[in-house]
Amino acid sequence: MVFLTILLFSYLQMSQQIQKTTANSKEMISNPRLIPVHGTLNIVRNQNVTLSCHSDSGSPPVRYTLFKHNQKVSTLNRPDLTPSLFNLTINSANDVGEYKCKAENNISSGGKYSNSLNFTLLEPVSKPMLSSPTAQAKKGQNVTLSCLSENGSLPITYIFFRGRQSISPPVKMQKEEAAVIFLFINSSSDFGPYKCRAENSVHNNTKYSNGFNFTLAEERSHFQPLIISLGLILLLCVIGFALAIPFFIIPSYKAKKFKSTMSSTGFTSTINAEESEDYVIYAEIEPVKTEEYINFSAIRREDGKAEERARATIYSKAIFRD
Repeated sequence: MVFLTILLFSYLQMSQQIQKTTANSKEMISNPRLIPVHGTLNIVRNQNVTLSCHSDSGSPPVRYTLFKHNQKVSTLNRPDLTPSLFNLTINSANDVGEYKCKAENNISSGGKYSNSLNFTLLEPVSKPMLSSPTAQAKKGQNVTLSCLSENGSLPITYIFFRGRQSISPPVKMQKEEAAVIFLFINSSSDFGPYKCRAENSVHNNTKYSNGFNFTLAEERSHFQPLIISLGLILLLCVIGFALAIPFFIIPSYKAKKFKSTMSSTGFTSTINAEESEDYVIYAEIEPVKTEEYINFSAIRREDGKAEERARATIYSKAIFRD
């Protein structure tokens, strides 16, 4: 009798333990956690990434579903509570997120959602351009150097070199602007060559510029301004002489030629010195024969008098030459 009582008590305890175990095996799934396997959300274009979705508690089996912008990407079933791994390739800015995952088991209704993830798409720096507004320099002159990568995610860090030696601390630019340093040309080694380096948070993506050298500026002679001034004066004189030809020289030459022609044909004024205020109008006479007496009229006027003297017919022997 006592034995049967003990056996019955033991059976009841075992039944209670089985019920507890069964109740524990029907546990609802917990909210999953979505994390990047490589631990960073900064990625570059065409990079492969892996996301892990995992619920710490819940009765298996578990079904995990990955969403991007609330659209289903992939679904994985796990027979236990081990994480599900989703492999992705980020090809464009549209692939950076927002990502979430959902965990479900046979007890939960509707499942549980994880936190959201958004990737940051990084652009590698492009080859920087090293330049200076002063290509020529001389000793004792202050100059500047500018370094700029036109493409690349910010911030971008620049370092300047002369030869293989760094000549500046890292310059971190938070804006799309060139990094600038100031130099003093003290010796021939200060003319170059110079280079600059650009890098950002993209790993293994350091870019160097082409080399740059300042050229020695020629020293100007003290007589150079005087030579330039004399050249300008000479040029103005040539221009003035060219402008004077049609207005003064050519008319004067024609007048002298006309007087010379009149004298050679015999039409020369014979007015006395006291009659210098009068003038004679010459008329061109067409020759008829080699030697011939011809007549012509000459009108003489005196300045300041209204009346005219009588016309006189003057007979003169004119010799015409063929």
